[in-house]
Amino acid sequence: MKKTNSLFQFSLLFIQPIFMTSNIAIARGAFENIPPVALACSRWLLVFLVFFPFIYKSILKKKKYFKEEFWRLTFLGATGYAGCGALPYISGLTTTVTNMSIIYALSPIFIVLLSAYFYKERLHLFQYLGVFLSLFGVSFIIFKGNLSNFVNLNFSIGDVWIFGAAISWSFFSIFLINWKSKFDIIERFTLMSLLGSVILIPFFIIEHNFYIPTTFNETYIEFTIMAAIFPGVIAFLMYTKLQQVVGASIAGLTVYLMPIYGAIYGMVLFSEQLLNYHFYGALFVLVGIFLAKKKMNV
Repeated sequence: MKKTNSLFQFSLLFIQPIFMTSNIAIARGAFENIPPVALACSRWLLVFLVFFPFIYKSILKKKKYFKEEFWRLTFLGATGYAGCGALPYISGLTTTVTNMSIIYALSPIFIVLLSAYFYKERLHLFQYLGVFLSLFGVSFIIFKGNLSNFVNLNFSIGDVWIFGAAISWSFFSIFLINWKSKFDIIERFTLMSLLGSVILIPFFIIEHNFYIPTTFNETYIEFTIMAAIFPGVIAFLMYTKLQQVVGASIAGLTVYLMPIYGAIYGMVLFSEQLLNYHFYGALFVLVGIFLAKKKMNV
């Protein structure tokens, strides 16, 4: 029985990032098919509609707590759902899946830095070194390993958007952990999905009227369902289960697999090429994350 449980945990650890990283592949695939903000807004609204019928009774019983937690839930919805929903899709318009997955994997570095700033957690030498190596690795990728690109600030704007998404996710993660709630994790997820989609509605209207109009066709429906179900519902439920069976610290290691799965998605689905600067940049990022998350006894 223990062997079966260990195999299940091991499998879950490697399968969950496949669904998590699929959001980046969907972001790239949505290019020329569905506008990014429309996709993000529709995705989270659909996620809300999937979960709400099953838990609305428990949410209604706790409705008095919604007013108390409204601004916190709104902030989490803005950073983890609106920001991390729209920014990767905007990024997918102008950069590759490989770049997106490696840069997005930088989020643990920002979590370490935000923890140090907001909660006065002391950083040690290895953590400072990890932060430096990860930032260097991402810079190496953004500027394609070319010093002249750095000097001339020649880069893809999509890399900047996904960099912003990593920061947004980090704010979401650090406060999600530290802000206690009367709602359980699935209830919070459902409420934040709703708030995230509501926050995106004005941007969706602006995008539709002034930038890229949305065509509500079969393709729109297909991408919305894919974005809601695979990196939304399935990835979330698997990550929640993973945290329960192996703990939050081990579950957090799934981010290490994102560059690998991102590269596979890029090569298989979009014929992207892995270049030298991808390998070197990813190596710096992953080593940096390992060092930054390393606990030192002093």
